Amino acid sequence: MAVAYQHVPHPRVEARKAAGPPKAADERVGFNGRVALGLTTVVGTMWCAYAFAVLALVALPAALGSGNLQTMISWVSQTFIQLVMLSVIMVGQSILSKASDKRAEMTYKDAEATFHEAEQIQHHLQAQDQALNALLDKVAALETALAARG
Repeated sequence: MAVAYQHVPHPRVEARKAAGPPKAADERVGFNGRVALGLTTVVGTMWCAYAFAVLALVALPAALGSGNLQTMISWVSQTFIQLVMLSVIMVGQSILSKASDKRAEMTYKDAEATFHEAEQIQHHLQAQDQALNALLDKVAALETALAARG
């Protein structure tokens, strides 16, 4: 009677090692995607937000000079907020995306460490199985010796 456990690692473990953590920059994009990423990179900066604010402020005197409340509200909502907040939101989304990539990489590394620990446990259990098998062999030998005497 021997311990006969054989550990078979899950195929996902090797696939995960080969793939690495997912990142936004790894996404495949065609020509249109590259154009969009380029424009997003340019428009999604605070410098672009400042430039849009200056551009929007060019139209402010005309809005104020009209004396019409609706024209001023229209300037704020349609000109200033849309131009400036577009870039500011894109900057925020970029920061959030980078943070998300860092979290994904940390989760990946944590999973890698957990898999390593599980593998070490498997090796430990195999060593214990070998020790148990050696003890079982000795017990069987003693039983045989005792049966032969008796």
